[in-house]
Amino acid sequence: MEGPYGSEWPEEEKVKRKEMVLPEAHYVFVHEVANSNADEMTTVLTAAETSTCLEDSGPLVGFVQYRFVLEEEIPVLYVYELQLEPRVQGKGVGKFLMQLVELMAQKSRMSAVMLTVQKANVLAMDFYINKLRYIISAMSPSRVNPMDREDELDQLDKDGSSY
Repeated sequence: MEGPYGSEWPEEEKVKRKEMVLPEAHYVFVHEVANSNADEMTTVLTAAETSTCLEDSGPLVGFVQYRFVLEEEIPVLYVYELQLEPRVQGKGVGKFLMQLVELMAQKSRMSAVMLTVQKANVLAMDFYINKLRYIISAMSPSRVNPMDREDELDQLDKDGSSY
């Protein structure tokens, strides 16, 4: 994580660690388990609250952390983290997790799915904007104050009619 945050990472790490254990944080974990019928590994998804421990699962290869929040008085599902081990990236796991999040948002009658991305994270920006069709939110710092070139984040969203 230090790469995208640069020298700000020590402070950001403290914030992230606190966010991860808040009661309103929800997770979907992706575990890898041996497939007894083949010489390949199978990915297993498990949904859990922050206090649940899944001891019988294989190694964790990714997760999505999300919350149901009000953003500018609009109910949204906000994705706080989507992280995958490099060996499972590019295999559709991230796309599947985001589709799952969008389904949860739809079933919960959320108006949108929102997330924040480091502008310097070109792969993530491409993933969300070009592959998943998220747009830069009207509330994004780069839209609110386009002359402020120092802002390193973009807020992306997909409204409920798009998923």
